[in-house]
Amino acid sequence: MKHGNHDGSGIDRKLHNPVEDRLTPLQPLDLTKVRSIDGLVRAMAKTAFTGRQMGEAADVLEAMARDEECFVVMTLAGAMTVAKQGLIITELIDRGIVNAIVSTGALMAHGLVEATGRAHFRYNPEVSDTELYEQGYNRVYDTLEPETNLDEVEEVMSEVLEGWDHADVMCSYKLNHAIGAYLAKHAKDQRGILKSAYEKGVPVFVPAFTDSELGLDVALNNRLRESTGRHKIRFDPFEDLEHFAATLLRQTRLGIFTIGGGVPRNWSQQFGPFIELRHRRMGENVPLKRYHYGVRICPEPVYWGGLSGSPYSEAISWGKFVPPAEGGKFGEVFVDATVGLPIIVAAVLERLGKDKSASKKKEKAAARK
Repeated sequence: MKHGNHDGSGIDRKLHNPVEDRLTPLQPLDLTKVRSIDGLVRAMAKTAFTGRQMGEAADVLEAMARDEECFVVMTLAGAMTVAKQGLIITELIDRGIVNAIVSTGALMAHGLVEATGRAHFRYNPEVSDTELYEQGYNRVYDTLEPETNLDEVEEVMSEVLEGWDHADVMCSYKLNHAIGAYLAKHAKDQRGILKSAYEKGVPVFVPAFTDSELGLDVALNNRLRESTGRHKIRFDPFEDLEHFAATLLRQTRLGIFTIGGGVPRNWSQQFGPFIELRHRRMGENVPLKRYHYGVRICPEPVYWGGLSGSPYSEAISWGKFVPPAEGGKFGEVFVDATVGLPIIVAAVLERLGKDKSASKKKEKAAARK
């Protein structure tokens, strides 16, 4: 029998042997052999479609966590704290896997609700949004944030802001540090992102600060200060940018773990272009740095053209990431983060629990700050 094939065009094709071509064979997902979340994710990595993406992303996140010279930035968008994913982020901070946070302000505000011991609630679709407004319930898809929760958050913010020295220019990472300090003192029995970030020395940046409940609280406090003849608090977002850039410049390698996209992702990724522009346009003697690792969980498709759905390969063209040919490692998962995040993180924590890599990285991270 001939080992070629005639395709009707008059050209003979030589069919390759996949083993000789060293192709990677896939394997059926055998649930009878799965004994843990990590076992499931490892098995999914040998399948196809989103399952394979989940497995590959877990491998990259594990590599980031084990790399003692890697500083990991986690970016957060979407209603992740309303969706009760906050303790996953807290755990990543507590274990020293995440070294900086860049987030939407809303996500931090709703996380502050959790950190002060209050709850979010399941939405009843039989109740109209008009009725919800009258009752003081703010809807986030299938979940409710009672307005009374946000009033409680404002009380915390008022305590923090009333103690702020007007001579000290505010920016988001300074304010979040102060909120974390308040929580460490007054909410000792509660876990939360800002509390853990304060305790572990992890800076939390909110680039679009005024687009949040926290931003509105600062605006209201400034109006109160002005009405009582006191100095207003000055807010300078460029202090965030400079502190973020200075922090990343001190690191050997960089990793980014992105949930969703939006401003937190773009603001974090533009570090590379910012440093390059300082070098090229201003002649500064700064090392050109890009992200070496990247894990992204976001269901937005690329064809909408927005940054949330853009692949890491596109970001390489902007000088934001190290190309795979030069050692860059990336994992991208197109799935709801309330599904992808807990499974991927749980798998990686299982792996790290088998040795001391996480604790070593934690010590190194503390020494770098």
